[in-house]
Amino acid sequence: MIIDLRSDTVTQPTPGMREAMFSAPLGDDVFGDDPTVNALERKAATMFGMEAALFCASGTMTNQLAIRTHTRPGDDVICDQLSHVYLYEGGGISVNALASVSLAKGERGKLTPDLIREHIYSPADPHKPLSRLVVLENTMNKGGGCYYTVPEIAAIRRTCTENGLLLHLDGARLFNALVETGEPTEAYGQLFDSISICLSKGLGCPVGSLLLGKADFIKQARRFRKLMGGGWRQAGFLAAAGIYALDHQVDRLKQDHARARRIGAFLERLPEVQEIFPIDTNIVIFRLPETILATDYVDQLATKGIRSVTFGKHLVRFVTHHDFTDEHLAEMELLLNRH
Repeated sequence: MIIDLRSDTVTQPTPGMREAMFSAPLGDDVFGDDPTVNALERKAATMFGMEAALFCASGTMTNQLAIRTHTRPGDDVICDQLSHVYLYEGGGISVNALASVSLAKGERGKLTPDLIREHIYSPADPHKPLSRLVVLENTMNKGGGCYYTVPEIAAIRRTCTENGLLLHLDGARLFNALVETGEPTEAYGQLFDSISICLSKGLGCPVGSLLLGKADFIKQARRFRKLMGGGWRQAGFLAAAGIYALDHQVDRLKQDHARARRIGAFLERLPEVQEIFPIDTNIVIFRLPETILATDYVDQLATKGIRSVTFGKHLVRFVTHHDFTDEHLAEMELLLNRH
């Protein structure tokens, strides 16, 4: 039995999702006439109370399109130092948007109004770039899957409005946060200028992310998508998976969270585990002693059929998902107890 907890991106489409994909009506999305892509974009925009949406290949693409569309060369983007847009998107902010980045140090990667204010440059100072955009990540990957609540975001929104800043959400695992808080999707549409949501993580699609925003913003983002080579043709095959995921795969995320917490419970009994980050959603991060390198530990787990990733010199990450079952969980507990 292979237990793959490297990421929730390793999920396979369910039989129902595959059936939806292969029965989808198709067209040419570059010409705007793929009916399934159009239906997915309308569905997502309506769900969040936003004007329009754009279906793209990845969350990196939707994040980078948002930053490129919101900013001008020489502008500054405020985000946490642990943010995916900064650490894991190939330096895209500097390459695609020609923008600089101001890095805040939040608690588990979460920004606050005070932190944002500390990183806003005075527009009267010609030595500094113009602060233009704030990026939040929800849930926070490097923070162990912690999440913002709507009141927390509302306070940040007020700070942005008061200082003429735009607000983008990297919502790669947003639905993991929403099933925990029970908050409505429409509240997010009222607070953010743009939202990126990923379909290929916990929702189980093979490919795809969506960028949401106002109609003019999405129109410009579509142009930049083309510029990046992101136009695609009969993409309805993939869009159908997204529609199926939004209809059928959201509520079951709670199962992933419950299994993550069960992993945490038996990790506590292992002598080599020094610390476990709080488990808020489907991400489990734990710290090893300085005498054990995470690379060595991950290699040892792999010999037992448990796949994981390093998240620092002495940090290891597991991510639960719909292909990780109770049977896998029981087997994993046995294997770790023998480790």
